[in-house]
Amino acid sequence: MVQYRKLHEDEIRQELFQDFIRHQIVTKCWRKEGGEWIIKEVPFIEDWKEKDCEILVSCLKNTIVTRGFVYAAFYHGKLKGFVSVESSWFGGEGEYLDLSSIHVSEDMRNKGIGRALFLEAKKWAKKKGAKKLYISAHSSVESQAFYKSMGCIEAKMYNKRHVEEEPYDCQLECRL
Repeated sequence: MVQYRKLHEDEIRQELFQDFIRHQIVTKCWRKEGGEWIIKEVPFIEDWKEKDCEILVSCLKNTIVTRGFVYAAFYHGKLKGFVSVESSWFGGEGEYLDLSSIHVSEDMRNKGIGRALFLEAKKWAKKKGAKKLYISAHSSVESQAFYKSMGCIEAKMYNKRHVEEEPYDCQLECRL
């Protein structure tokens, strides 16, 4: 049985991710060309290296220190999914909170964990007073299908920092 709970700063260490499999084989991605969204062949394999894990640990700790939200799924005591939402507001009317990460271990995908994590992130953001979650998301067809199933649409306003950092990500929003 999967157990869900908030993570605390002191437990976010590289060892937490030792049983987490980030591996994803990507063949097709969404790309915006000439103002239209199209699917293109963009084959690659996504895996976290040690440096990626170090950055992730630092980012998740920062999210907690700055009063954001980090929530996780465990299976047999092993981390199998997590989501994070930042506490700083942005948007013309300060209506967005940033869903900064959501990942499910390869061995536990398609079991409802991503959905449960996403819904918990929405609940937390709504309680904080947000009107929408902002998501700068991987453009793979599979990732975008997940967000569409969760009611996300293309963001009305793009976060410039996200676009500059990850120009191929899709910029999405989800009403709360």
